[in-house]
Parts: sequence; structure tokens; C-alpha cells
Amino acid sequence: MLLYLYSLIVMLQNKIYQNFYIEIFKTFLLILFGLSLIALTVRAVSFLDLIVENGYPVATYFKYSILNLFGIAPKFIPLAFLLSITIFILKHLENSEFIILWTSGVKKIQMVNLFFLTSVSILIFYLLFSIFLTPMALNQSRKLLGNENLNSFLPTIKTQQFSDSFKGFTFLVEKKLNNEIQNIFLHDKGNNLKNLSSNVNNTNEITIIAKSGVIKEKKMFLFNGQIISSSQNLENEIIKFEQLNIDLSNLKNRTIKTPKIQETGTLKLIGCMKNQYFNNVKCKEDIKKDILPLLNRRIVFPLFIPVVALIASLLLLKVKKRKSFNKIGIFTLCFLVLLYAELIIRYTGLYQIINYMFLLSPILLSLVTYIFLKIKFSNEFKSNE
Repeated sequence: MLLYLYSLIVMLQNKIYQNFYIEIFKTFLLILFGLSLIALTVRAVSFLDLIVENGYPVATYFKYSILNLFGIAPKFIPLAFLLSITIFILKHLENSEFIILWTSGVKKIQMVNLFFLTSVSILIFYLLFSIFLTPMALNQSRKLLGNENLNSFLPTIKTQQFSDSFKGFTFLVEKKLNNEIQNIFLHDKGNNLKNLSSNVNNTNEITIIAKSGVIKEKKMFLFNGQIISSSQNLENEIIKFEQLNIDLSNLKNRTIKTPKIQETGTLKLIGCMKNQYFNNVKCKEDIKKDILPLLNRRIVFPLFIPVVALIASLLLLKVKKRKSFNKIGIFTLCFLVLLYAELIIRYTGLYQIINYMFLLSPILLSLVTYIFLKIKFSNEFKSNE
């Protein structure tokens, strides 16, 4: 890390390299923001359904969307960098700026070094997200839904459909017009309505049937119905009513309290791989098979970013014929490398040899590509003498 910082500082003392570095990074951030925003917009509809159907306030929707943006953005980092480095190279090749640099004594391998150092900056940026920010944000988004109180019961109601959005509480409504409802069925086995029974301590489940009702925010007013309470000794108690007022503010949604693997901190996952505990359960082999690909995605997959930078540097090679084909070919090659990494990572938890192959791939590809570039540039230089 210290060697990288020193190399970067030395290179960026040159004004030309400094401007190039900033240009690539700004283009990368712009593309990443654009791709993430498009993806968030597409998913915003499903987020809205989730929030509205469970009766959360509108503010929760925006908080939830922002937190999930931290989960969406890292997925586009490799593609955003590939596009930014490709756009940069093609732009400066087209306006002949690179030719001016070559004739003034700048070596092509120096430009490759700049691309590589820039890719390491993106790599660090990627690791910051994948190891720390993304799991933390996803965990917070789950907690947000778990801690938020019911804002209004009305949006959770869908006519002629059983709804079990709340823990231990199921309901069905035949018709709904504004805040008025008809032919209502409520079933509670989570002690939400236990106080409606005459024998509170001996009641297991409560069922309410009513002809009509009105909903006002967190309260439900039912008319002309009956309460059926089932006791522990399987006896039923039936109470008829003309009007019944029910407070629904204490209903708990079904949000999962225990973090999913994707929401769990990286250090905790590494601890699981060392035969420690995961979510208070001793780590078993089947859990490790799911955790290893996730750790590889967070820690190893970002190492393919420098590989993309080096392969994209092939655009700097002299090509006499079919230049457009060469550009498309190199871009496709970069894309295929990312696709290869994306596909193989899924099997790293199943086969040890695939895991080792995945771990070595970015290092070997970087070395081979860099050596190839150095040889090619050296041959070009000799042929020009």
C-alpha cells in the first residue's frame, strides 16, 4: 500500500498524468452514478410496493432506497471502470493527443503504469464498498423496516386476498371503498387482540368476523360481527358485537430480525470460515459453501479491476488494419474477463480447485498482460528507430 501511494504521488507530480488521472476518475464516478441511478429507478417500484403494502411512512421509502443504493452501486463498479478507461483511451487516440506524447518522449508503458495505478485507486474504492459499506447499509435497511412503526393500516389491505404482512395476524376483506371495508375476516394467533377475550390468560387464537368497518390510520372500527376466541383446552368462546374498536398500532411486521449472509459483516464471515459461530449457530460446511463465494466477491473480485485496465491498454498498440474491429475486440475481451469472474465465483464454494483458480486468475492475468504489453511496446520502439 505504501509503495502504491509513493508511486502514485511521484507520477501525479507530473501535470499531464495528474489531469489524466482526474479525468478517468471523474468519468468513472459519472458513469457509476448514472448506472446506479437507472438501476435504482427500476427497483424503486418494487421498493414502493414493499413500503406501501406494509403501511410504512413515505420517509421510510426514501431512507430504504438510499441505503439500498449502497448495495446497487458496487455491482456496476467493474463495468463503469471498463467504460471510463475505454472512453478515455479512444478519446485521446482520436484527437491525436497520445501521438504528441509519444513524439515528445513519453513511453507507452508509462501510460500503462498510470492506468494501472488508477485501477488500484478504483480497487481500493471498490473494497471500501464491498467489505464495509455495502453489508453495513443492507443490514441497516433491514433494521429500518424492523424498527419502523405502522403508519396506516389502510394501504396493507388488498380486497379478496389473504394478507399476512404482520406477525401472527392474518386478515381478508371482500370490498374496500376509500377507508370503508365490507365482509371482514381477522385471525390473530400472535396475542395482538388477546385483550378482546374474556379469559385473557387461557386464550390461544382469536378470530373476528364483521359485516362492515371503517379504518382511520392505525385504528379499525368494525360493525355487526362476532369474536371467536379459542382457548388452550380447545373450547371456543363467541361474543357478538354491534361495534368494536381495535387499536392496530402494536402490530409487528414480518421483517426478518436475523441478518442474511449478504448483510453480515465481512469479519464475521471470515470468523465463520475459521470454525467460529455465525448468528449464534456453529458454522457448518453447508454454510461455508455459501459464505466462501460471498467473501470472494467482496475481497477477490475487485482484483480484476487492474486486469481490465491492462487489457484495455492493448488499445495503445499500433494496428494497421481493421482498427474498429480491434477496438470492439479489446472491449469484448475485457467484458469476457469480468463475465468469467462473475460466473466462476459462484462455484468457488463447491470445488477447492475452482477456488484456487479464481484466486490466482487476477494475478496471473495481470502479469501476463503487463509482460505482453512491455514486449510489444519495446518491439514498436525498436522498429521506429
